[in-house]
Amino acid sequence: MTIIDFVEKYTKQFSEHTFLREKVDGKWEETTFAQTREQAHIIGAGLMKLGLKKGDKVALLSEGRNLWITGELGILYAGAVNVPLSIKLEESNDLLFRIRHSDSRFVMVSKYQLPKVRKIIDDVPNVEKVIVLDEIEDLGKNEITMSQVMAMGKEFLKEHESEFVARYSSVGDHDYANISYTSGTTADPKGILLTHRNYTANVEQAHSVIGVDVDDVMLIILPLDHCFAHVAGFYTMMSYGGSIATVPVGKTPLATLRNIPVAIQEIKPHVMLSVPALARNFKANIEKGVKSKGTTVEKLYNMALDNAIKYYKEYYNQGGKDAWRKPLVGLFDKLIFKSVRQGLGGRMKFFVGGGALLDIQLQRYFNAIGIPMFQGYGLSEATPIICANAPGHAIFGSSGRIVKPLDVKICDAEGQEVPYGTNGEIVIRGENVMAGYWKNEKATADTIIDGWLHTGDMGYITAAHPNYLYVTGRFKSLLISSDGEKYSPEGFEDSLTDGSPYIDQVILHNNQDPYTMLLVVPNMDALKEYAQKRGVDPQSTEGKQAMLKKLQAEVDEYKKGGKKEGMFPERWLPTALAVLPEHFTEQNHLVNSTMKIVRGKAEEYFKDRIEYAYTAEGKELLNEKNMEAMK
Repeated sequence: MTIIDFVEKYTKQFSEHTFLREKVDGKWEETTFAQTREQAHIIGAGLMKLGLKKGDKVALLSEGRNLWITGELGILYAGAVNVPLSIKLEESNDLLFRIRHSDSRFVMVSKYQLPKVRKIIDDVPNVEKVIVLDEIEDLGKNEITMSQVMAMGKEFLKEHESEFVARYSSVGDHDYANISYTSGTTADPKGILLTHRNYTANVEQAHSVIGVDVDDVMLIILPLDHCFAHVAGFYTMMSYGGSIATVPVGKTPLATLRNIPVAIQEIKPHVMLSVPALARNFKANIEKGVKSKGTTVEKLYNMALDNAIKYYKEYYNQGGKDAWRKPLVGLFDKLIFKSVRQGLGGRMKFFVGGGALLDIQLQRYFNAIGIPMFQGYGLSEATPIICANAPGHAIFGSSGRIVKPLDVKICDAEGQEVPYGTNGEIVIRGENVMAGYWKNEKATADTIIDGWLHTGDMGYITAAHPNYLYVTGRFKSLLISSDGEKYSPEGFEDSLTDGSPYIDQVILHNNQDPYTMLLVVPNMDALKEYAQKRGVDPQSTEGKQAMLKKLQAEVDEYKKGGKKEGMFPERWLPTALAVLPEHFTEQNHLVNSTMKIVRGKAEEYFKDRIEYAYTAEGKELLNEKNMEAMK
């Protein structure tokens, strides 16, 4: 089945139901499934009229919106290939490489992203047309608006409808749908070739582990250029007869971020796609709101939270000897958590989490307040879903049930399958495995061996729960000690940031060094409040020392004698802390499109601080650079 077959099927099945929701001039507008198909036909026909041939490439650079989705569908109906580009690509050479490397003939772009394209257009002579999604007055050379393309499409369909039908009918399962570029953090990015069947197969696989109800609404916060938003977002919602809404676009990325809580209140979604960084923000905002209501409410909230977490445990094993807590769970839910959930619209059934490992404490937290956040796992080369937890089927700490049909094995460094419970590389085989990397035969051959995709991720499967996959980290993010032993740092990093209100971001580092060190981005507001409560001025030397000692105390909880002793091997816990004066952000290019820290770039960016931490002076907590960072 192609994406076109898929869209034709479900837009007819749910024709009068709402599929797209978008805020235009302050008002949410609804587009039905039938209208979505009609717009996709018109755009596809307009692209044909412009001269787009089967197999041609079209780059798409825009914020999330209806025209992103119908624009992509139009590209596919014309038999062409969409090259989705991240709006977070700021550097001209990043855009330039992708547009050149993909051989894109056309570029679709929003008005906010248009200046980036204009800056490089003279360096990409293969681009014949720039299609601007918005109405603008100052169209440049070879620029045309989407409304003009659609007008051409309507005329083309009147005279050549049979030609249009023949074009989209000629598309096959193994024709390319997307060239989806990796972030390229270590070298030139690789173009992941995803076929029509990759996508439709992964939607079918997703049905084996997770579902929604007809007319459920999903708010998509994540970028649409990633295949996670495609499959877990609009294609899966389409197949269930649900609808999707996108966050209203602001004039700046920050303005768009500020629109998220407003959109949640107005749309009142049933489900959202999220990443750990967003979930942590939601949790922080909830707790800030509770705290503002006074100590009595805060104590009651904490009591309710503690009771629910102890009752629900790891979800699959809830109750048991704590079954007596169930009436209290129901009571506290009515008294406390029902109003807490209003902060996320009041109708949320669950989150789907992807993009990074999700700390078990965060999963327990959201489940306790009545909005479970279910961890899933996948990667773009697998289109992307490999496994997911879901309502009724979840084990917190795992990455969820493996989709069906899909073959999964865990292999050692030599490629040999290992027994249950043994950590190794996750290797998969199925119809969702990419066709390869565009113009990169070597990388393709290194990654897909005898039909098996080597993910580069580590994990294990247990004999007790053989349908569940436990993902433990990336091979590439392994710490290597001076004696050659290796360790994946992500569990400790997530536990520390989720468990401490004083720490926002961390990176654990050891590259054959004598000891492990930790890059720390502190939560200065929380630390300053801590200092003030102890009667010291945060700006004074005494105050800065008190705040640094508090950071050290949070880390020491994991060491011998601490409350979290034994959670992680002592030898991998940090000996030195390097407190940083700035966050890892999109602006300094240290987080990727799913808001996950790009370890290699961050380590290079703070290379001097890492080197300093391995000096006698830098090893001391109250060193000069740490004191300077406490602003």
